[in-house]
Amino acid sequence: LILGETCSALLLFISIMTMFMSGVVAIFEYDLKKIIALSTLSQLGMMMFSISLGLYELAFFHLLTHALFKALLFLCAGILIHGAGNTQDIRSFGGLSLNFPLVTVCMNLANLSLCGVPFLAGFYSKDLIVELACQYSWGIFVLLMMFICLSLTVLYSVRLTYLSFVGPYGGGTSISVCESDYSLVGPVAILSFTSLVSGPILSWLNFPAPVLIFLPVFLKWGALFFVGVSLLVMLSLQGLTYSYKWGVVSKFSGLMWFLPWLTGQGFSMKTLKNA
Repeated sequence: LILGETCSALLLFISIMTMFMSGVVAIFEYDLKKIIALSTLSQLGMMMFSISLGLYELAFFHLLTHALFKALLFLCAGILIHGAGNTQDIRSFGGLSLNFPLVTVCMNLANLSLCGVPFLAGFYSKDLIVELACQYSWGIFVLLMMFICLSLTVLYSVRLTYLSFVGPYGGGTSISVCESDYSLVGPVAILSFTSLVSGPILSWLNFPAPVLIFLPVFLKWGALFFVGVSLLVMLSLQGLTYSYKWGVVSKFSGLMWFLPWLTGQGFSMKTLKNA
């Protein structure tokens, strides 16, 4: 390893905790842009996780695929915010699939790619990272945390989709139809196409020789099992989405585990108050 064993172990721990923290915080978040930003932080943790294992080419591959479907996700979020009266609170959404059918399809396509659904762009990089990580002897804790982080991605993605497109109308401002503006939907359609075809194309360009991976059955199906279970759990908890009153846990997650205060915000706030 170029980084050395100690640096790799430290980077491995930091990357896993980054994925876990961003996934947990995104589940309790209601700001649309913050949820997408936290998902970006989670995928950055995935890239650092790949680097900590010495899989540098895979980290770059995931960077390319993630850039395409995450750009699509941000563009769709911008259209929703613009059409929903400039509100970012997903509790004010609900039933937007009726007003934004094309954006709904494209945004869900980006969300599925983010979750690593087979044959989308994100699947070709994330699944390869997960399967190669299963071949390393870091212990059961690392593998379990990796699968949990994958499940958290599915949890907040399904929650975002339900509250925005499927759930009941949240009583926000009036919805205006923006899909008639080709300057908005044109780039979305192009990025949607790239989210479908970029995975295999970039895979062939980066890895001319096929990668053959041998894993036990329980590890081979582990990622799919955790994704499926998390999908069923979030679908069963959608009725409780509006009643998240978890007190300290919700506040702890909403403040990103108090990291802003530990990294200087608390000191700067105290200084500004005394000024």
